[in-house]
Amino acid sequence: MISLTPGKAAPSLDHPLEMLHACHGKIQKQLDTLQKLAAHLPAHGADQQAQQAAQGILRYFDTAGQFHHQDEEENLFPTLLTLDAPNKEEIETLVDRLLAQHVVMFSAWSEMRAVLVKIAEGVNTPLPEALIERLSGSYTRHIALEEAELLPLSAHLLNPQQIMELGKSMAERRGAKFPC
Repeated sequence: MISLTPGKAAPSLDHPLEMLHACHGKIQKQLDTLQKLAAHLPAHGADQQAQQAAQGILRYFDTAGQFHHQDEEENLFPTLLTLDAPNKEEIETLVDRLLAQHVVMFSAWSEMRAVLVKIAEGVNTPLPEALIERLSGSYTRHIALEEAELLPLSAHLLNPQQIMELGKSMAERRGAKFPC
């Protein structure tokens, strides 16, 4: 079984499930930065620090965050759905739940993105607490479900060839060379 324990060196693309797990920690760091940005804005406005924080959050969610969703939607989920597993209905239900959460997360991100773009441009714009909670809450619930169910299930059901194919697809998406 693939280890999904934190505290190890950053995983590489030849360990794609561990890489997906590591991405969750990076998402949480960006959500923490978003909270700090919200606390910073009332006293300092869209100063240089706020602009840089907003730019960093935008950069992460517009690239690595999108790659993470694509890794799941275009590769991991379809692979799981093609398995001839005795718990196929559970897998389908889990994938449907995760896809529905992706829709909610994307919607929340689209709203948040519009606000962050203004801050990144130096426009004094408040970060609505309800929007922060919607984005953070949707990601927190989603990550919890993936950590508790998706990643352990994937590690248990996928064979080495399927894991290698997932890693290759993830590398290609990122324009990276897949380790041999």
